[in-house]
Amino acid sequence: MDILKQFLGRLHPLLVHLPIGFIILGLLLQWYDRKIHAYNKIISLVFLWAGICSVFTCISGYLQYLGEGYAFNSVKWHLWLGIVTTLFCFLMYFKIAERSFLTMLKRFSILPFSILLFVLISFTGHLGGDITHGKGYLLEPFPNSVKSFFGQEIFEEKPIELNEEHWETSLFYEDVVHPIINNKCVSCHNPKKSKGELKLNTLGDILKGGEDGEVIVQNNPEESSLYTRLILPKEHEDHMPPKEKTQLTKEEIAVIKVWISNGNPTEMTIGQMGLSKDLFLSFFPQKENNFYPNTTVVAALADSIAVIKKFGIHVQQISNSSNFLSVSCINKSTFGDKDFEVLNPIKEQIVVLDLGGTQITDGIFEKLTTLPHLTTLKLDNTSITGQGIALLNQLEHLKSINLTYTDFDSSFIPSFSEFQKLEKVYLYSSKASQATTKRMGESDSILDYGDYELPKIAADSIIY
Repeated sequence: MDILKQFLGRLHPLLVHLPIGFIILGLLLQWYDRKIHAYNKIISLVFLWAGICSVFTCISGYLQYLGEGYAFNSVKWHLWLGIVTTLFCFLMYFKIAERSFLTMLKRFSILPFSILLFVLISFTGHLGGDITHGKGYLLEPFPNSVKSFFGQEIFEEKPIELNEEHWETSLFYEDVVHPIINNKCVSCHNPKKSKGELKLNTLGDILKGGEDGEVIVQNNPEESSLYTRLILPKEHEDHMPPKEKTQLTKEEIAVIKVWISNGNPTEMTIGQMGLSKDLFLSFFPQKENNFYPNTTVVAALADSIAVIKKFGIHVQQISNSSNFLSVSCINKSTFGDKDFEVLNPIKEQIVVLDLGGTQITDGIFEKLTTLPHLTTLKLDNTSITGQGIALLNQLEHLKSINLTYTDFDSSFIPSFSEFQKLEKVYLYSSKASQATTKRMGESDSILDYGDYELPKIAADSIIY
């Protein structure tokens, strides 16, 4: 019997969508038929079925409450509003069907009933969502200012501030472990919403554990659910945080493991614990990548990128945080000057362009001047001679040009001194003479002819 009760209870999330669908359909039909009133019989039947389905939904919800161990205070308003919504469905049926034994309903307009039913289903559904996904689930993606406006309690993220100078003197728990738990776990485990009766907002609560007991077994992370739940597959029902929430990084999980392995200390510094610097490198301020233009561009249209990819050209973002693109013709060796037009829809976003091994000629230089953010240009293994390369001095962000295995001639090397930000030109196996100075006057451009030789070291003479 207990198995059947639990099974029927777990049908509640499935059954609940039936009355919701009928109610929404009935309200929409009412609005559509508001002037003619030609579909009253159909609309009344819709609300009758909504009421019948709601009865079964309420029963399954009550069984779920009994079988899953919910506290009554957490479900009472959802339960009572579900019952009231069910009664209103039958009321709407009797009102629209004009049953004789409820003639008193004829005195009232149908509009207030419809509005009230819509409000009821909205609040009932909202409370059900809070029970299933946690309070404030709908507001979760919004900034704290919006959450605060709607009265939701806010848990501010605590930054982890470590750097080269003071990382060893930082308190391991207070400055690293606690911010990780606060930022990734406390939204579901706090005084107002403690899933599994587990609160993680203070050290005392962490050590106390939840309804399943302690979550930390000192010096034993493999037996500590605070750690073991983090490393379960994301699809596992016991994985924490839930897969729809922001997950801990592998570095953050490693910190939790080390903390438990060392007896979960609270007052010791990182240096006192003798921990490796490598464990904390991901928490150090990240150096900015200033190689690409310090500007923002709109994202290229997905349809345009799809067309270019279909043409045989590889296109990808340089990073998840940038709309700049890297474009390569590595799989399109037939690419020629005339094919350049296919790149026009994304010319604002291209910062890396690889035309190596293609059929391009010196005529490509004029076309390349239309790429305002081009930073890295690869022309290796082509028939480029350098005629017209001076046009590229218009590209204010161009820093690197690869001309290896080309017919590039030394006579065009002086042109590079006019380039604004050019840092390196690769000329290995080109027709350019190595007699040309590798650094041209006051220019910072370096001509790299390759053909490096590694110095001989003592180990090279060891005979095995």
